[in-house]
Amino acid sequence: MSSSNCRVVLVRPQIAGNVGATARVMHNFGLEQLVLVAPEADPLAPEARKMSTQGEAILHAAQRVASLSEALADCGLTAATSARTGGLFRQQTIGPPEAVMPHLVAACERGPAALVFGPEPTGLTNDEVSLCNYLIHIPTPPDYPALNLAQAVAISVYAYYRASLKISATPAQREPPAPFADQERMFGRLQAALEAIHFLYGPKADSLMHALRHLIGRAEPTPMEVKLLHGLARQIEWYVREHGPDRSV
Repeated sequence: MSSSNCRVVLVRPQIAGNVGATARVMHNFGLEQLVLVAPEADPLAPEARKMSTQGEAILHAAQRVASLSEALADCGLTAATSARTGGLFRQQTIGPPEAVMPHLVAACERGPAALVFGPEPTGLTNDEVSLCNYLIHIPTPPDYPALNLAQAVAISVYAYYRASLKISATPAQREPPAPFADQERMFGRLQAALEAIHFLYGPKADSLMHALRHLIGRAEPTPMEVKLLHGLARQIEWYVREHGPDRSV
């Protein structure tokens, strides 16, 4: 079980007690990496330390970064969590914890992967959700679907632990996915190339690119496959420079 590769990312957490409770449940299930994106809460505040119980070492070791992209830079696969599922950006590769966690556990066998949680008042933005390969939705009665941040972390981390118990001890044979930062550069180049040939054009451009990101992201592209897509984008851009976009259709 590669629990050392599973990273818990809290985006703009506001309540110190929730950060502390997150550290506690991480310690319960053997996770160690806590990353805080632009935190408003102090992870070393008295309330955080009080709620962490035996997880205080995780609070002291927590990494603070300025952006979600920075938090995910070396991750091969990422899963966001959200109570909201409406709209195009939240309908791609969505599932309950037990459906998504096997993918995350398998990715952690090969390298870093992340569970991402949004801030208490609002949750993750569409832009932040679009950076992740999967979206976890914890089913609840519709009259009050929003869970407390620490509760959502506890349910998700427990589901990760349960899924990890089912993974064979045999090392994965597939090459690890390319790091998030390399995939982001590839997506940027691919987007520019597809804009050049007007595949991405008009009001549907963002939704098409979002769908492509998830299509490619679910395949967990290796470094070689990312280079291949880079090369494809580069060749498209060269053709457009030499011949102009095809306007015959």
